[in-house]
Amino acid sequence: MRTKLLYQEDSYIREFDAVVLDVVGNDVILDKTAFHDGEGGVQADTGFLEAGGVRYRARAGVKNGEVVHTIEGAHGLKPGDAVRGVLDWEPRYRKMRLHTAAHILSAVLYNKYHALITGGDITPEYARDDFNIEGDMAAVRKAFEEAIAEVNEIARRGIEVKVYWLPREEALKIPGITKLAERAPPDLPVLRIVEIPGVDIQADGGPHVRNTSEIGGVKIIKVENRGKGKKRVYYTLED
Repeated sequence: MRTKLLYQEDSYIREFDAVVLDVVGNDVILDKTAFHDGEGGVQADTGFLEAGGVRYRARAGVKNGEVVHTIEGAHGLKPGDAVRGVLDWEPRYRKMRLHTAAHILSAVLYNKYHALITGGDITPEYARDDFNIEGDMAAVRKAFEEAIAEVNEIARRGIEVKVYWLPREEALKIPGITKLAERAPPDLPVLRIVEIPGVDIQADGGPHVRNTSEIGGVKIIKVENRGKGKKRVYYTLED
């Protein structure tokens, strides 16, 4: 990957200057970006690339191991062009709030039930997580309701969210460093760590809020039974 991911250093960058490295059709590769690419279950960011007084609507993604900014319609961008990227900030910030809430939820369910995440998706409108939790649906719903209540209580504490890097071997020695049932951390020599002190610590590459108080509150939309050992919860921000 040739693109520096600015959001891994600072998730609050809304605008940035970059240089076009490559163009393949409507896919533009930049030397750096604040657009999240959609990896890890968090929906890809949208926004604009500005160049020569023209604004091009764009959505981030990953193709052939590269972060691309897919332009809507015709464009004249070429390698070497200077561009300014502008995020659609409101949906991005909602995803950040839900992403941090999802980490707290996974920690609560992991600690209480040893439940691991088997799938998930975070959009500006809602988050969806699947857990390998057992039990009848009444018991599962109660478990999710109690867990969401605990998420809100933790959010109100106003805990600073820490982001740092550790050598892979050192990171993998930390209990619960990954709470995904079917996926290990990326095969990189150094892993990005997101820690909510006293609550959760995970290897994670996506954007988060700086403090749990920014989450506000979350509420359950619905709970579904997706088969043996796979219970799904949909939840959203209270505001």
